[in-house]
Amino acid sequence: MIRRLLLVSLSVLLGLAFVAPSAAAQEQGTIQALATVISSLNVVGTNNLQFGTVTPGVNKAVDKANVSYAGEWTVTGTSNAEVTVDFVLPSSLATADSLAFMNIIFSGTDASYDDGTGGGQTAPAGVIDPNGPSTLNISAGGTLMIWIGGMVLPTVSQTGGDYANDVVLTVAYTGS
Repeated sequence: MIRRLLLVSLSVLLGLAFVAPSAAAQEQGTIQALATVISSLNVVGTNNLQFGTVTPGVNKAVDKANVSYAGEWTVTGTSNAEVTVDFVLPSSLATADSLAFMNIIFSGTDASYDDGTGGGQTAPAGVIDPNGPSTLNISAGGTLMIWIGGMVLPTVSQTGGDYANDVVLTVAYTGS
């Protein structure tokens, strides 16, 4: 009988050792982790920077406000988002066979933009320097327009033919 009582007592003690204590005043709260991913940017060149016919020895400029000849990009993205715009500008144009080159320059006032607060290409929201990055905002409607002009400098002995090179605009969200 003592042996039986000892076994029962030992069983009860072992059973109590494996039972988790309960907390009478314990509560829980839950939150969610949330994130909004902004829409991707889309940059489309909508008009080439066109100098037309150029005379050897006579510099020819195209103004950024020239609706027919200025280069133009349309940027679409998240409304009111801050972006950086950065140009990669050529120093010359070349013939298709790359045997002849013609210098091209861009001044610090050769680009402009409209973020919805201006009046379009001929009355833009502001002027930007295409030789360095700029920080702008996409319009409330989700669009940013950018225009560029420049000047070609043909030599007196400039080889005849068609000349071209890429003008690249890179646009990126700043995260601000």
